[in-house]
Amino acid sequence: MSTEKIYQAVLKVAAKSHAENPFKAHLDIGAGSGRLIQLLHKNLGVASCACDYTDTLMEVPGQKLDVVNLNHDRLPYPDGSFDLVTATEVIEHLENYREILREIHRVLHNAGICILSTPNILNINSRIRYLYFGFSDLFGPLPVDNRRLHLSAGHITPVSYFYLTHALLEANFSSISLSFDKYQRSGMAKLLLLYLPIKAFGRMAFKKELYKYHGIDERNIGLVKSMNSVGMLLGRTIIVAAKKNHSSGNDKKSNIHHPLR
Repeated sequence: MSTEKIYQAVLKVAAKSHAENPFKAHLDIGAGSGRLIQLLHKNLGVASCACDYTDTLMEVPGQKLDVVNLNHDRLPYPDGSFDLVTATEVIEHLENYREILREIHRVLHNAGICILSTPNILNINSRIRYLYFGFSDLFGPLPVDNRRLHLSAGHITPVSYFYLTHALLEANFSSISLSFDKYQRSGMAKLLLLYLPIKAFGRMAFKKELYKYHGIDERNIGLVKSMNSVGMLLGRTIIVAAKKNHSSGNDKKSNIHHPLR
């Protein structure tokens, strides 16, 4: 289940795209209570379809919801059915998030928009927790039995901004942008203390990847540099928007808008 801050951040991104090219059909994956559907309908007048792993969470009267197990099933919609697809706090619950990104691409119209959110495992609080505990923020030891999918115990796939964007590019999305639901004030003092060491050691690692291991090239260099941006180090939840690229060419590096450096 998402938070109101996340829903409002997604609404803000959606409203910007809607002003340029109004949405007619929306799909909310992992719709939960339907709060995002309510916000999009109230503010943008968008009609929505919904799917989730259960129909017991939906609270919007009359909202049709398709029950889908995204770990095993495809989205039950024809190709090109929607011009907006949202999935807030969903991909971290999935065994194969790259497959659902390909499915989102399939059900979108040409030039349709997807907006995704997931916990930012690269903020300073999460990095410190990983250092002393071995688990990022909002991820932890999983119970073997009775793992509830909609709680943090259902978080089985931590995905950083780099890997999420990489997966979107490989699924033939473009015009990728990043924002955050909020900046964590609890991380500001830690960042002041650790910012210079992070930048110094990060620069050393960057040069080694670039010149020795050759893992950095012109297509991913901006993504790699964004890993230690101020926004990434303070942002709580990443909000990533991307456009369906209907061409068959290799323009996957184009129009990636990185956070504040």
